[in-house]
Amino acid sequence: MDFILLLKALILGVVEGLTEFLPISSTGHLILFGDLLDFNDEKSKVFTIAIQLGAILAVCWEYRKKITGIVMGIGSDASANRFVLNLFIAFMPAAVMGLLFIDVIKQYLFNPLSVATALVIGGVVILWAERRDHVIDVEQVDDMDWKHALKVGMAQCLALIPGTSRSGATIIGGLLFGLSRKAAAEFSFFLAIPIMFAATFYDVYKNRAILELSDVSMFAVGFMGAFFSALVAIRALIRFISNHDFTVFAWYRIVFGIVILVTAYTGVIGWSEM
Repeated sequence: MDFILLLKALILGVVEGLTEFLPISSTGHLILFGDLLDFNDEKSKVFTIAIQLGAILAVCWEYRKKITGIVMGIGSDASANRFVLNLFIAFMPAAVMGLLFIDVIKQYLFNPLSVATALVIGGVVILWAERRDHVIDVEQVDDMDWKHALKVGMAQCLALIPGTSRSGATIIGGLLFGLSRKAAAEFSFFLAIPIMFAATFYDVYKNRAILELSDVSMFAVGFMGAFFSALVAIRALIRFISNHDFTVFAWYRIVFGIVILVTAYTGVIGWSEM
């Protein structure tokens, strides 16, 4: 058993869990940390997708009562039916775009320079969005209609670019389209469930030829690290947005992205594919 490899898997799992639901890009952070840890081959790309399932299961656990109620109410409860329909509508745009372009995106954009650029641009967009007057039409996630869901789903497509942030695109998109901060954040959590399940199983199945039985321990460690750290992040984010906006995340993205670009330009860190 390679303990160094397991330590890398644990670090990346914790990074995934802490960043998946914050508007700072989990994929971008995994690419950057993977590069620093020399964990950036083809198998590692599958690993970074697969451990997202651990973070998604943390959402399922945290909102287990609501999810159970929705599942039990499908077909008989109008609110449950509307919620499921909204998730399906919001899920489809990114699912279709992902199937069409994910290989090209992985080939050309899964690198530190692209991530750093997207972090900075995304930070500026968040600052702009937070300076606008917010007109709230939807206080609770159950109050959304299909038009809100479609708009958020279209915004999620931007998250196919590493460094953009899936949660950032959906949360900020939700704010721009009339959702409250809590509704936007929670819908982002729930929308992650189908999109990440689909992405994980599709990527693992497609790359099954490069995976080995000995990889199970590495994936298991990363999965558990993502699960428990995501629980902490979800609860912290919900508490945070009750009294704060997303400006702090915008500045974090901008500063972090600039640091990456400066270290690359000066040669302080030998980022790959620069």
